[in-house]
Amino acid sequence: MTHLGRLVLDDLRAKAEWNYQRVDGRALLRVLATDGTAAMILYRLMQWAGRRRLSPLALIFNKLNAVLNNCIIGRGADFGPRFVLIHATGVVINGAVRGGSDVRVEHQVTIGTEGRRAPILGDQVFIGAGAKIIGGVRVGNGARIGANAVVVHDVPAHCTVVGVPARIVRRREPDGGTDAARPHPPAIALT
Repeated sequence: MTHLGRLVLDDLRAKAEWNYQRVDGRALLRVLATDGTAAMILYRLMQWAGRRRLSPLALIFNKLNAVLNNCIIGRGADFGPRFVLIHATGVVINGAVRGGSDVRVEHQVTIGTEGRRAPILGDQVFIGAGAKIIGGVRVGNGARIGANAVVVHDVPAHCTVVGVPARIVRRREPDGGTDAARPHPPAIALT
């Protein structure tokens, strides 16, 4: 299997696990018909074409995603394996954005630049519906961005942020446990 084929299959498996808590053949077939899947595949095709310097083809995949799925992902955006668009409608991601593996994105999410500075997302990041991540912020591994949050400051690893502007409401240990004893300071701005 090609690298592209493995990457798409990993994305589909991750979505099947998210949606159905299993990764068997039936779950994979169901995932093919769910919202966001076509946008995920077109994104991977665009990414593949861009890496091979097939710019016209990358542009076609980009425009198909915008027209067919109402999902705009810039041609330079780079996400690791197991990237899942839970719902693709209204998603806008700038081409300078970098993301790790296991990133999950809900609908109406915007991940954009400010003054040519783009967000960098870690591994195992969840971004809730309507959230905005703007500027040169770093979102740590295992972070969760709440619905409609506006992130303009760094988000530490294993934290949950909510609000406008986003603030930390919960810290988790890397193993999944919650550390309620520690106070929750506000997110720190980049300098």
